[in-house]
Amino acid sequence: MSTEFLLTSFVVVIMPGTGVLYTVATGLFLGRRASMFAAMGCTLGIVPSLLASITGLALLIHASALAFQVLKFAGVAYLLYLAWGMLKGGGPLSLDEGRTEQRILAVVRRGFLINILNPKLTIFFLAFLPQFVPVDAADPTGTMFVLGVVFMLMTLAVFIAYGFLATTVRTYVIESEEVSSFIQRVFAGSFAALGIRLAFASRES
Repeated sequence: MSTEFLLTSFVVVIMPGTGVLYTVATGLFLGRRASMFAAMGCTLGIVPSLLASITGLALLIHASALAFQVLKFAGVAYLLYLAWGMLKGGGPLSLDEGRTEQRILAVVRRGFLINILNPKLTIFFLAFLPQFVPVDAADPTGTMFVLGVVFMLMTLAVFIAYGFLATTVRTYVIESEEVSSFIQRVFAGSFAALGIRLAFASRES
């Protein structure tokens, strides 16, 4: 495993995206423990894309305009759903002190759906991982799988760090209704913007 792969993966992982945004929002409004489960959900959402890139399913998604569009707009709809929930203040990412098993499972499920409904992630793995497989590798598929697992572990660690950083200012957010409402609107706008950006994404971009 090359240093180039580790450095490139780290740069990719720390770049703010839907998963980071979701984990940070969860940390701010639901606390540290919930942010860990949000990070786990986002990381688990990578598994289908990773397996698809290894088995070649990503090629079918990339080649099929219909499959890409269906998955893409499902992702768009879900991001807009999260945005609406934040905006109205009583949705899936609203301020809630609940710590029930149902809430934790919901946190994981939302993180999982955010990534699994993003067709660009599958295509990303298809283009990214093969670059770091040695030409003389005895088992290229196995090597891709190992690289993917390392990428997932790095994602989990970085997302947990983002979530924990968010919780350091959580007290200031939840103690002020004005600040809380403002932050919710910011996250709502961010999710909506990411949804709109995904809506205009093409298979080649």
